Amino acid sequence: MPTMIEQAVQARLVAPAPRMETVPATLRYDSEDPFAVRMDFPAPATLEGTDITWAFGRELLATGVDEPAGSGDVRVRPYGYDRTVLEFHAREGVAVLHVRTSELRRFLRRAQGMVPAGQEYLHLDLDQDLADLLRDAR
Repeated sequence: MPTMIEQAVQARLVAPAPRMETVPATLRYDSEDPFAVRMDFPAPATLEGTDITWAFGRELLATGVDEPAGSGDVRVRPYGYDRTVLEFHAREGVAVLHVRTSELRRFLRRAQGMVPAGQEYLHLDLDQDLADLLRDAR
């Protein structure tokens, strides 16, 4: 069984004068970090000109495709019939993206197939995490 899935998505950047009309991105889910989803953006799509990865809760994404979710750096909400808005808040500003809801739902179904919601704790290695924490504390 795979431990990681990746799915390419096209996001539409909402901006007065976007540098790119669509932004290529990759959604990633790793069963070794079962509560998180990552969204990678390539350098040409970022203001800094470097690859950027945002990590946020899988539950946040799952909730946000149906109703507004999040109050921190990442916020997700439905928009119209088949769009979901993802907002990424940083010191430099806010990036607002539209992604097809069907693509997000497909990604979430694949992640759910790897690690069912509510069973994330079964994929954590708490003994190793504690050992790493104690080693780093020395």
